[in-house]
Amino acid sequence: MTHVVVTGGSGKLGAAVVTELLEHGYEVTVLDRVRPAALDPRAQFVQLDLTDYGQVLEALTAVDDRYDHVDAVAHLAAVPAPGLLTNSATFANNVPSTYNVFAAAQAAGILNVVWASSETVLGLPFGSSPPPSFPVDESYAVRPQSTYSLGKAVEEEMARHFTRWNPDLKLIGLRFSNVMVESDYAAFPAFEDDPESRSWNAWGYIDARDGAQAVRLALESTLTGFEAFIIAAADTVLSTGSSELAARYFPDVPFTREVVPAETLLSIEKARRMLWYRPEHSWRDHV
Repeated sequence: MTHVVVTGGSGKLGAAVVTELLEHGYEVTVLDRVRPAALDPRAQFVQLDLTDYGQVLEALTAVDDRYDHVDAVAHLAAVPAPGLLTNSATFANNVPSTYNVFAAAQAAGILNVVWASSETVLGLPFGSSPPPSFPVDESYAVRPQSTYSLGKAVEEEMARHFTRWNPDLKLIGLRFSNVMVESDYAAFPAFEDDPESRSWNAWGYIDARDGAQAVRLALESTLTGFEAFIIAAADTVLSTGSSELAARYFPDVPFTREVVPAETLLSIEKARRMLWYRPEHSWRDHV
């Protein structure tokens, strides 16, 4: 059985990833500052501070009677959005934690690391920095607009060099859209009253269960080196057509291809092609 440690398993996405991995036969250990409120009894928990390299290195090698090896890492722990802490506190938590995971994994001989990057590196909020085209994809250089996003951009740059130093290493950054769980969907109909309120990320979102699927598929991928993938739902948060929304709120942004009425404007084609990612969940099934 493959042993995967999941940092941030107490979070919205992390909890879904733990469930996804357990249901697919993985041994799972959650590494976090706080114990998950409802930890699956099949999973283990080890408390640690990811900003402390020594603790991370120990956790990726062995922990007394808990485990004696780690095969792969899903690194999801972070301050999850801009503005939750001061800018310097956000950067000082997120970037060193990710460096410690990358460096400790390499020191421990772990070659399979998937981590949570962010849609924000695409230039969010789009209201102040429209994308070059729709659907937005991974083809253009990152352009962070916040300290949180700057940290994610730094993490992706670190990944490029860690994999340059070690060509056998796999570091996959998943640029998750706004993560939602089923209970969040009750609020979606109200977005229809103010479509502009969700234009900041081109009306994107990701169901946590589909985000977890993407993590598992990335861990199972035979890719090596650094790759980044946009991970979003197949649709938008609104019933209004995607092309109509773009024409209304981003009239100067061209389309590179036609999109179907409710199709996401955050392209998941690369993830579909290279990871076999197939989102299965939509808010429309719950409202």
